[in-house]
Amino acid sequence: MPKPHRNLVRDYAQDLRLFGSPMSKFGLALMIAVFLVLPTVVQDDFWLSVLIYAGITAVGAIGLNLLTGYCGQISLGHAFFIGAGAYVTAKVGGDFGLPFPLWLLAAAGIGALLGGLIGPFTLRLRGHYLAIVTLGLVFVGEHLWRNLKDFTGGNSGTSVNAGAAIGPVNFSDLSIFGESYSRNQGWFWLVWALVGLVALLVKNLARTRPGRALQAVRDRDQAAEVIGVRAGRYKIGAFMISSGIASVAGALFGSYQQFVSPDEWNLLLSIQYIAVIIVGGLGTVFGSVLGALFVGALPALIDRYSDVIPGVQTSVGDSGFISVFALNQAIFGLLIVLFLVLEPRGLAGIWLRVKTYFKAWPFSY
Repeated sequence: MPKPHRNLVRDYAQDLRLFGSPMSKFGLALMIAVFLVLPTVVQDDFWLSVLIYAGITAVGAIGLNLLTGYCGQISLGHAFFIGAGAYVTAKVGGDFGLPFPLWLLAAAGIGALLGGLIGPFTLRLRGHYLAIVTLGLVFVGEHLWRNLKDFTGGNSGTSVNAGAAIGPVNFSDLSIFGESYSRNQGWFWLVWALVGLVALLVKNLARTRPGRALQAVRDRDQAAEVIGVRAGRYKIGAFMISSGIASVAGALFGSYQQFVSPDEWNLLLSIQYIAVIIVGGLGTVFGSVLGALFVGALPALIDRYSDVIPGVQTSVGDSGFISVFALNQAIFGLLIVLFLVLEPRGLAGIWLRVKTYFKAWPFSY
């Protein structure tokens, strides 16, 4: 009979590898199966659009979690970079007509460049001071998006006609082996494939030497400097990668929605992303996806079923005491408070506790 400590060592070695254990491989196979089959089973456009928006939110949340969860840099300016990605896509993918891979890379590159320009100004700031500075980005962005009319369309917004084709495969009008699929079905596969790609890249980054350096900076930046970690360089690097990923989310949002306006890149959007990573779990890629599914889908669901929610005012003159917008704000705030107080590790922490319990269960008797 194998000794318990040897099993624990073996489990630890498996945890260091992506999908190293049989259960991890089974989970991966299950996720791939759900990814392939779900759009053919759930064909309702509303539910597919909810999942698509949740996937786009997951991409942006993974970027924010890299900055906040792994590096410890609190940012309330995520909406600025998401908006930048959307407008870059409108110009590069729509007006210039560049294909999907190029406009997506252009959005990521511009976002990373903006993050690199802003990052050095935040080196001496931390905690609440950094949050206040990044909060200013949201208001600077709102001013720019409303006044750079040739680029953004001003208050009226602008259409986004960027295509979503990779070679002969057009995800907006997908046809496979003679079978045609709706636009939402194609976009579901496109968005969630990118979620998997971004999650894989960030997860691998977190497991490398730079990833461990980011976590050292998060825990004790001065101690990290003492052992040779150049905290400033890693903070700027995390800011750039996070901003680039946020711009990718904005690019996907703009291309899918086909229209964007300055009203969408407000403080509520940044708070929503903060709620996503707190509810999902700080410092976890898996938690970002869970949080996006749980929190990111709420605005669409509340808007859809607002007429049956007691007290919600759906139009001018209704007897409700709270608007849909205010209800979203209240729910995001309540979720942040509840999870910070009752479950600081988020949904990912709950899952990890359940997983650890079942791993240790054979040795508890």
